[in-house]
Amino acid sequence: MLELLRNEKNMTRKQIEIIQAAIELISEKGYYNTSTSEIAKRAGVAEGTIFRHYKTKKDLLVEIVTPVITNFAAPMFAEKFVDQVFRKDFAHFEDLMYAFIKNRFEFAQSNLPLIKIVMQELAFHQDIQDAYKKEFSGKVYPAFNQTLNFYKEKGELRDLPNETIIRLIVSSIIGFMITRFILQPDKNWDDEGEIKQLISVIMGGVGKRS
Repeated sequence: MLELLRNEKNMTRKQIEIIQAAIELISEKGYYNTSTSEIAKRAGVAEGTIFRHYKTKKDLLVEIVTPVITNFAAPMFAEKFVDQVFRKDFAHFEDLMYAFIKNRFEFAQSNLPLIKIVMQELAFHQDIQDAYKKEFSGKVYPAFNQTLNFYKEKGELRDLPNETIIRLIVSSIIGFMITRFILQPDKNWDDEGEIKQLISVIMGGVGKRS
């Protein structure tokens, strides 16, 4: 993710060091418990250097979380993600759910400190919430909506409003991710088994009853 920032925004070495230090500290201590002086010390720069690049600590936080939200809700390469998950021909909706959850799980696992920041701070910052909603509704929702209609026509899903189905699925996945990576990261997890169990629970709620 840092390479993405470096390449897309042409950041200087000092900016990358500031971002890296902020990621480490905020993921460890939380946004409100992290000071710019601590970030500067860990980055090996003067505190004034931070404010030459970012007007406030909040601007620094937004710089960190925006690309993560973009990649987690609707990856930067949104077309690639949609192709990987929503445009493949899965025999059953359960197969699509497995691909969807596995894709997001692997992304979270590869960007854990950043994901922790987003999950910890999402509830407390309206602008972060707005960015998440914009990315999801603009890039993922249309493909998700079309996919649900397809599997409804196949007779695999209950005749519930698509918004209800999406809300149930997304909240279940996020709840699992929070527990797995934030609340109980040191538990002896059977990740594959948990993902399959999660799919079973989701299908119990939205799957067509025979």
